[in-house]
Amino acid sequence: MDAPTVADGRSITSGEAVVQSQYLVTPYKIFVEGDALYDSMIDDICRARHRVLLETYIFRSDQVGQKFIDALVRAAKKGVDVDLHVDAFGSLGVLSKNAIQYLRKSGVNVQWSYEWNWRRPYQYNRRNHRKILLIDDRAVFLGGYNIGKENSAAAHGPTRWRDTHIRLPGRFVGPTLAILGQSRRARNIWCPDWRKNSFLIPNYGRKCRYRLRCLLQRGIEEARERIWITTPYFVVNRHMRKTLRSAADRGVDVRLLVPEKSDVALARWAAHLSYDGLLRANVKIYEFQDRVLHAKTMLIDHDWTMIGSSNFDYRSFYVNDEINFVSNTSGLNSVFSQVFEADMCHAKAVSQLVWLRRPLCSRIAEFVGWILRKWL
Repeated sequence: MDAPTVADGRSITSGEAVVQSQYLVTPYKIFVEGDALYDSMIDDICRARHRVLLETYIFRSDQVGQKFIDALVRAAKKGVDVDLHVDAFGSLGVLSKNAIQYLRKSGVNVQWSYEWNWRRPYQYNRRNHRKILLIDDRAVFLGGYNIGKENSAAAHGPTRWRDTHIRLPGRFVGPTLAILGQSRRARNIWCPDWRKNSFLIPNYGRKCRYRLRCLLQRGIEEARERIWITTPYFVVNRHMRKTLRSAADRGVDVRLLVPEKSDVALARWAAHLSYDGLLRANVKIYEFQDRVLHAKTMLIDHDWTMIGSSNFDYRSFYVNDEINFVSNTSGLNSVFSQVFEADMCHAKAVSQLVWLRRPLCSRIAEFVGWILRKWL
């Protein structure tokens, strides 16, 4: 059993608000501010002795990305095995050729995930959406943060994106490598026991082809008190929406926190098509204001928590490579509850009455977004 401690962390000032940047729940550390996360990641890279593996969907060679480039190069020059895996679509045009050449000349092994191949064109639709930093045998970082200045208060200011990441202890290094190996060879060779106290899970597994969706389906069906979901993209099928409505009908406090401002307009429109039925079933929907919300977390009752790279959408359930951390540690659940409630202070409830009166042009946009949901 994991032994949680009292939440702790340093605060930063953003405008008039004081924001907690990180929380400690031994042996885990949760980050809700990009600058605090990036400082911690770079510090761990600098202290690496044997191996560094950084895998991300988006790696920008901007002022934030340059700090990582310099840290990776310094580690490689010390004799550390350094691997950088970036998605061929997500990092297209934002990671410069000069940066790649510099990394490779310095001894960093740079690999592109799912490059375009004329022989297998449909593979390009599948993306490596994971965000992982693995250090030696002692730490794994994962969550929703990509590498770029949009997540940094220092570089981007008060409009920086809102996201969440977690640092896991060394015992999760082996399971992380197992998931990475699985995605490159056979999809269904590894599957954790969902009853374990804390584990990592991809979106595939031998007992259920779409393991993540199966896990979430069961968790929602068995929820007794609350289901709090934070996701930047909410595009799920009819069966999952029905499961959420059923939970709300039996008295579970079902809350969905999504962005009011999104970096993918079509995904937001597609999500809107689901609102009517959910609101009628007393599912509470809140839209995060002012900033882009990119965090991906889920709380069930007061003891079950999930954080990772997966959105609550079609692509994360069925298409992309994802990784998520699941725990039934009450201490983690308590801290993530604090984070959720803090985010609620910056969110606005969607009114069912107002929603039913939305204009026809909005309804047409929702239909278009839904038609294109598998490609978003």
